[in-house]
Amino acid sequence: MTQVVCPHCGGANRLPEGRDPAAGRCGRCHQPLFTGAPLDVDDAGLGRHLKGNRDVAVLLDVWAPWCGPCVSMAPNFAAAARTLEPEVRLLKLNADIEQAASARLGVSGIPALFLFLDGREIARTAGARSAPQLIDWTRQALAAHRAAQA
Repeated sequence: MTQVVCPHCGGANRLPEGRDPAAGRCGRCHQPLFTGAPLDVDDAGLGRHLKGNRDVAVLLDVWAPWCGPCVSMAPNFAAAARTLEPEVRLLKLNADIEQAASARLGVSGIPALFLFLDGREIARTAGARSAPQLIDWTRQALAAHRAAQA
């Protein structure tokens, strides 16, 4: 069974095996569990998603509004969400507002990308990417992690 955090109310939801996760709705607020768009999160929201998403990878973009490469990558990150969901939940964390979370993650340059699976970091990179590069990097990192676990 896959566990997913609702992007609307933050509630935890279990998705039965064999059912299309893209069609899932939250048991609490009845909204779609996947929207095909990145979610803006604060430190607490990041924690909820890292703890609550099981078997759904989390791709985090740490960015800032003054960062030109971050701003230029935003539409690419949104396009990647439309392709990667429901296998991957895409989150955006504003480094200016969430400085403590950025420091805990060890962010030294932005945009910074972190890939998590079952709450654990499995890959990280920095720098702006196109949508195809984001998708390829994410899929390759997930495949490498799963191969190493087998």
